[in-house]
Amino acid sequence: MTVSAAKVKIGKILAIALVGYFSWQVLEQEKKPIENPDKVITLRLTENLTDSNPTTIAMRKFAELVFEKTNGQVQVKVYANAQLGQGTESIEQVRLGVVDLARVNSVILSNVSPSIGVFTLPYIFKNSRHSREVLDGPVGDDVLKDLHDYNLAAFHYMEAGFRSFYTREGITISSLEDLKGLKIRVQPAPISIRMVELLGAVPTPMNYGEVYSAIQTGVIDGAENDHVSYIMSGHYEVAPKYSEDKHLSPPAILIMNHTKFKSLSIEHQQAIREASQESAAFQRKLMDDGAADAIAKLKASGVTITPLDNAPFAEAVKPIYAEYPDYADLIERIKNID
Repeated sequence: MTVSAAKVKIGKILAIALVGYFSWQVLEQEKKPIENPDKVITLRLTENLTDSNPTTIAMRKFAELVFEKTNGQVQVKVYANAQLGQGTESIEQVRLGVVDLARVNSVILSNVSPSIGVFTLPYIFKNSRHSREVLDGPVGDDVLKDLHDYNLAAFHYMEAGFRSFYTREGITISSLEDLKGLKIRVQPAPISIRMVELLGAVPTPMNYGEVYSAIQTGVIDGAENDHVSYIMSGHYEVAPKYSEDKHLSPPAILIMNHTKFKSLSIEHQQAIREASQESAAFQRKLMDDGAADAIAKLKASGVTITPLDNAPFAEAVKPIYAEYPDYADLIERIKNID
């Protein structure tokens, strides 16, 4: 390892340590006395989206369901608004046991458990129905099992919508050629970075919380996300051109420290699984309704929504499939699901 690489690695370790320290301080400050402390287990869940986002609402629903199903013996405290850190930090916090649970996107999670990256390949899903058939079946189950190797327990898949590109005023993506040379924010994951490269743009990885100001100040030309997150984040205010190519539909997932999960009683483990399944179904309904509502509000706000023929885009990114030979079997299984 070069000196430069070593410094980068040390920097990342220190950053995670600092996030963990500050997260611990927040958690310590918010501890409150509870009745019968010997009988109550408190689990802490970190969420980087806002309180009004459908996914955050579903996480609070999950907390309510766990409380009900365990007769109050297990309480889940939800920390939203990236209070305890962004997606990448959240995963490490869960693995290390700094927090117990996190709702994360599979794009970021693929940096830890590579197999889940198959769901983050561009245009891997034909539509929402196909996506759910894949995720809720044997393929989805097999991929989740791999997370145990990284001290993570994973539960039911949630909807994250189909992601498309959006750009600042004066830039509209109407064809593949329009992407050439644009600086596009992507989630910090190899597949997302490579996808944007193959489309001819300049991938710019950064945390979600930095995107608004980066577009506003011209550091980047645009980003990509689903309709709901686009409007909830306020990104439409600084990037009012939305081009629907629907390149990704990476599922969201609730993860938990596997050691902590296995330390719970069988009854409490089952309650968490059931609560996750019910809250995931609840979240999907909220997202479906929220997408239609978001589109209407965006149009009313003056946002230009441009539907695209994504066939040229899908053709341009085909080389990425050959670059991940370990996914070949999973890709074939996904393609064979109607």
